[in-house]
Amino acid sequence: QVQLVESGGGLVQAGGSLRLSCAASGRIFNGNSMGWFRQAPGKQRELVARISSGATTNYADSVKGRFTISRDGAKNTVYLQMTSLKPEDTAVYYCNALTFYTLSIYDIRGSWGQGTQVTVSS
Repeated sequence: QVQLVESGGGLVQAGGSLRLSCAASGRIFNGNSMGWFRQAPGKQRELVARISSGATTNYADSVKGRFTISRDGAKNTVYLQMTSLKPEDTAVYYCNALTFYTLSIYDIRGSWGQGTQVTVSS
């Protein structure tokens, strides 16, 4: 069954904002850390933000101060509020559950969804 559905991407000018949403199945959401990842063309997928089940957050240096991750347990949904967007933020954004150690060391716990495209024009 589908576990993760991302939405909210689009085309935005540099300096603009977007809010991404990730609807998750209860089984994958409850009790797990959730993360937002992105993959730009020709690059590896990277973890940019993570939120624990207790709402502890971690951010990649490249997005710190501009992106905010949050979760709504009643809706089994994770959000990524993105502000001051830059062209280098252009990527397909994915969410997933993970066992978190560091921003570069983690274990993925769910199947990947289709992602949502974010394009930032200069």
